Amino acid sequence: MTAQQRIARLARLMPAGNTPAARAPFVLLVVLLLGSGLLALLLLNASLNKGSFQLDRLAKETEELTDQQQALQQEVDRYSAPDQLARRAREQGLVPSGNPVFLRPDGTVRGTPGRAPGEDTEQEGP
Repeated sequence: MTAQQRIARLARLMPAGNTPAARAPFVLLVVLLLGSGLLALLLLNASLNKGSFQLDRLAKETEELTDQQQALQQEVDRYSAPDQLARRAREQGLVPSGNPVFLRPDGTVRGTPGRAPGEDTEQEGP
């Protein structure tokens, strides 16, 4: 095989002439892929920003609710303090009890029943 035959054979493998029409679909495909990729990145970025704003809002709401819970817990602790309970009981007319008395299962009484200290005698029932 001569050199000219080789060149002729290789020339047949190369496309003949300038073919811009054959490149147009490829270029269009590449442009569409790049455009859709950029659009997808834009949508992803917008979605992440939206999630970030929601996260910030929820973090602030959590902080406010935590502060509110702590304030309510302090109020409950203040009302549950023994001196506050005793003061509120006196305001409602309650008096400290005396010695406790227990009923046994057989109906007998264990302890000595008596009036509570400070109990008015006018409040006796029939």
